[in-house]
Amino acid sequence: MSTTFTRTTTRTVTFTGPFELNGMDGVQPAGSYVVETDEELIDSLSFPVYRRTATWIHLPHADGRFNGGSGMAQTALIDPDELDRVLASAETETQHSSQGT
Repeated sequence: MSTTFTRTTTRTVTFTGPFELNGMDGVQPAGSYVVETDEELIDSLSFPVYRRTATWIHLPHADGRFNGGSGMAQTALIDPDELDRVLASAETETQHSSQGT
């Protein structure tokens, strides 16, 4: 019997302007968002290696709440590489605007 070990890492990302990613319903407002990444251990190697299996972003309710009150906020399955590209693009735009270009 094989047991699969998984781990979840959580980080908070901040968008300085509205953004959109595949897997989400429309454009989201600027702000901080919790991103969770699930990984499973590849046990066929002689050293520990984890493979990413899913990346989720937590989105607020329509009224702006994340997890307060009744019900749960929406989560969306996203492409982590796309997330990194959008964050890098926003960072580049921020640096250019602060330099006056």
